Amino acid sequence: MVRTLLALKGRLVRGALAHLLDAEDDIAVVGEAATSHALREALRDDRPDVAVVDADLVPLHQLARIAAGGDPDGGGRLLVLVERRRAARVRPVLAEHGRRVGFLSREVPPQRIAEGVRLLARGQVVLDPELVVAALEVADSPLTPREREVLDVAAEGHPVRDIAEKLAVSAGTVRNHLSRIMAKTGARTRLEAVRIARESGWI
Repeated sequence: MVRTLLALKGRLVRGALAHLLDAEDDIAVVGEAATSHALREALRDDRPDVAVVDADLVPLHQLARIAAGGDPDGGGRLLVLVERRRAARVRPVLAEHGRRVGFLSREVPPQRIAEGVRLLARGQVVLDPELVVAALEVADSPLTPREREVLDVAAEGHPVRDIAEKLAVSAGTVRNHLSRIMAKTGARTRLEAVRIARESGWI
């Protein structure tokens, strides 16, 4: 049995997918999570083989850390569901962790998700061709990997001091990154930079 965790927004969505996956002979849903914090706890406590994760639920820097096995709360493999317009956001993770992280469009039917869970559990690459096309169509991000991490955390509404603590850098370094981010995006505020980067698929 493939022990599977569902980390998706919306109780109705999670419940419907849990029902469909549990109906499969070789898949067992062992837990659910509705927030990034709950996902980390569930990965630690339930130790699933595969976690089906909403891309908007987990900041990119956390996704990369979990995928790399560098997160103490991490475990198993991740099947990430992402919107086509934000496909470019996951390219850095895919390039480095293609065997531990799979990506499917949110629009795929549940059976595709079930098959993705099976393939990923066996260590095979799971990647929706439509996402590849969408990622190639999106303009390359002007942001460095570290700038994307900073903006990803900033998007959660954290102050500079908390961002610095989460990324293990100084507050001055965070301020410098934010200044460069706003210059590159043409934003006047941090919130505007987040909006522009999200609409462009950079975070």
